[in-house]
Amino acid sequence: MTAQMRPAMAVCPGCVAAPTEAVETAPTEARLALSLPSIHCQACISAVERGLNAYPGIHSARVNLTLKRALIEADPEVRADDLIPVLAGLGFEAHELDLATLAATQSDRAGRDLLMRLAVAGFASMNVMLLSISVWSGAADATRDMFHWISAAIAFPAVIFAGQPFFKNAWSALRVGRLNMDVPIVLALVLALVTSLWETSLSGEHAYFDAALTLTFFLLAGRYLDYRTRAVARSAAEELAALEVPRAIRMEAGAEVEVAVADLAIGDLILVRPGGRMPVDGVVAEGQSELDRSLLTGETLPVFAAPGAQVSAGEVNLTGPLVIRAEAVGEDTSLHRMADLVAIAESGRSRYTSLADSAAKLYAPGVHILSALAFVGWYLYTFDLRMALNIAAAVLIITCPCALGLAVPAVTTAASGRLFKKGMLIKHATALERLAGVDTVVFDKTGTLTAGTPQLENFDDFGREDLEIALALAEGSAHPLSRALTSAARAAGIAPAIVTDLQERPGYGTEGLYQGREVRLGRAGWLGADQGSQTAAWLDTGAGGPARGFRFTDSLRPGAAEAVAALHAAGKEVLLISGDTTGAVEDLAARLGISKWLAEALPEDKAARVQMLTDQGKKVLMVGDGLNDTAALAAAHVSISPASALDAARVASDIVLLGQDLEPIAEACVVAQKATKRIRENFRIATLYNVIAVPLAIAGFATPLIAALAMSTSSITVSLNALRLK
Repeated sequence: MTAQMRPAMAVCPGCVAAPTEAVETAPTEARLALSLPSIHCQACISAVERGLNAYPGIHSARVNLTLKRALIEADPEVRADDLIPVLAGLGFEAHELDLATLAATQSDRAGRDLLMRLAVAGFASMNVMLLSISVWSGAADATRDMFHWISAAIAFPAVIFAGQPFFKNAWSALRVGRLNMDVPIVLALVLALVTSLWETSLSGEHAYFDAALTLTFFLLAGRYLDYRTRAVARSAAEELAALEVPRAIRMEAGAEVEVAVADLAIGDLILVRPGGRMPVDGVVAEGQSELDRSLLTGETLPVFAAPGAQVSAGEVNLTGPLVIRAEAVGEDTSLHRMADLVAIAESGRSRYTSLADSAAKLYAPGVHILSALAFVGWYLYTFDLRMALNIAAAVLIITCPCALGLAVPAVTTAASGRLFKKGMLIKHATALERLAGVDTVVFDKTGTLTAGTPQLENFDDFGREDLEIALALAEGSAHPLSRALTSAARAAGIAPAIVTDLQERPGYGTEGLYQGREVRLGRAGWLGADQGSQTAAWLDTGAGGPARGFRFTDSLRPGAAEAVAALHAAGKEVLLISGDTTGAVEDLAARLGISKWLAEALPEDKAARVQMLTDQGKKVLMVGDGLNDTAALAAAHVSISPASALDAARVASDIVLLGQDLEPIAEACVVAQKATKRIRENFRIATLYNVIAVPLAIAGFATPLIAALAMSTSSITVSLNALRLK
């Protein structure tokens, strides 16, 4: 089949998501999106694309490494459920994403638009500057007028096109009766062009076409730097909604009928197969299985589910089919309520006022007042409208916030580059400013301070025969502890014993026959053992002795101990808040030296604790990775999530930790403090520039040459100061 290659859609960053439905682009074609959290290199991309393109019915498959996404165009009958096992066979974890809920994709159109306008302003300013050099060198009379008219022909369309971001923002502010930094920019540009055109029509000696274009270029450079310092991310609440399963299997008179989740009602019986995600809140009516609640609660171990057990939307069914009786659907589910929590928290954090915004509130009215006073003063002194207007325009151009416009983005770009080399991606424009003030750090446990995967710790306590039996039983189960046991045994060169009649008992474990006797591997209660507080899988070899436990522990992430120690050394308060059991959380807190911790915390509890700390005047840094952390991440003063985190957690956070090592977190706080210091220095440089330049402009000495040179000098100085962060 001929592949139809189409541009890959740029979907938001992601790692883990739920089974969702295809979005049909045409009656004869379906589009699917898969999240691929485990890909990490070009070889992974090639393997995934080859594997998918070889599948019957696939038209094209394109992988985006940065977003860890695959976009697939296929025949309508091709389902994501068919492709996930194909990728699993290639060694890649995959989850389907709902393109409809994600509102398709957001392109980088804004960035390309700014870059295009920057290029136009730069090209036009260079050409007009060449013409201006001729005028400054002594061109006079008709020659000077010709150069001015050519400059006008270049400057007017260039400024009108390139300056549109400033025009639109200024109009948006003025129409609601307020000022922002773009208002004096637009006024300066308009006045420079109008007075220059007036001077040119009167054969005047001076025109500000070059200054207007140079001003536009530098300000667009600052705007583009500001744009590139953060990833374009949508609301975390929208990402949470993408986890809601759009299809469900409803039981109707004993028959299985696939329906949209929106059509479900309270009381419906819904079949959830192994590997499926719960579409509603409800109670188990039939079946036994185990549920993975790690994304919702942070619990490391699967939870046993039998008739009467409560389930929540977003939980994953692991081992056996379950029939759920719906008790809450749609907007009433716990998953949707969590999305509402995130949305509320995000709106609260958006009230943060950046240093640039604070400066703009003082700067914009001051510039207008100075320009107006200069105009009135010179007009009353000379009664020469032309001279007064020229001096007012010069004041506006000289005081236009070019250096201020670069003060923040130049520093954040330098700081972001430094942190990126350390494995941290700054997403939000004000993240560094907020990180600089942090005095309290809250960590999640599972998947954040720990790797989130169990590791066998008492392997050597078992004989070879026991290990061979355990391996044979473990390979028949998809349980996380069974997978961990399998990995450890295979790594040690253990071969599985010959176990017959192997079968999995959903919710309990696996069993079979070995040399005529029954052998079992599974839950403590099933084998008559005492589970206690340890994480363990129990083995009964049928030899008459008691069941013995394979003990597991959740290993620390690289750099976790170093990060906590460095934060303590920097005088910051460190807390551990987790949805995991009390014993597991207490043990980890003791290992890391964290004195304050909270276990078995619901998502609402995490967000409430962060809000309580905030109300006490604390500046909280939240570090988390799960669905249960998103509300707390959004509520915190600033937040960090690992690259392996859930889509929603990554979108809710301000900074993404690209690698596995947590150690850069402490360094990021130091870099943020230095960056904020540089920003304040840049503001002082811009202020000093105005103190020197404004009197020259008011006194009438600010020729177009002086205006252009002054703006360029201040902008370059600010940029060089920012580079000191490197």
